[in-house]
Amino acid sequence: MIGISRQSDYAARLVLHLACLPAGTRVTIPEISKIRLLPAPYTRRIVADLVKAGILQTARGTGGGINLARPASAISLLDILDAVEGGVVLNACLEGGKPCVFSQGCRVQRAWGQATDLLQRHLATVTFDTLVEDSPEHQMAHLDRAAEGHKTLRSQPLVS
Repeated sequence: MIGISRQSDYAARLVLHLACLPAGTRVTIPEISKIRLLPAPYTRRIVADLVKAGILQTARGTGGGINLARPASAISLLDILDAVEGGVVLNACLEGGKPCVFSQGCRVQRAWGQATDLLQRHLATVTFDTLVEDSPEHQMAHLDRAAEGHKTLRSQPLVS
C-alpha cells in the first residue's frame, strides 16, 4: 500500500482545523490536541515542522498559541507534505543524490516520475480554503469542537 504517514495526516488535520477558524484565531497545542484528538507530543513536533516551513506561526504568553502564518488559500496539501515529509517521491530512484545505473531510458523510472509529477501538481491545487468551502458541515463541526474545547479547557483549573 502506498499512503501518507500519520504525521502528514495529523498535520493536514491541524491546518484544516485552523483554516476553519476565523482568521488570526490562535489556539494552544493542548487545545488543538484535545479537540482534534491528536497526541500532544506528536502535535508539538508537527507544529515545529509547520512553523519552520512558514505555514504556522506561534506566539507566547497570554493570548498566545498557534495560527496560520498565511491565508488558507496560500497553503496546499503539497506544502504540508513538503514540510512534514520533505516532499513527494513515489520511488527512491527519483530522489536527488542517488543516481540509478538504469536511469537512462528506464521506462519504469519514467512512469514513476510522471505519476509523481501528476500527484505533486494535483496536491498543489488543493488549498485549505477550498477544503473548508467544500464542506460547510465539516467547517461547522470544527467550529463546534473548537467552542466545546475552549469551554472545557477554560473551565478547568490551571495546573503547572
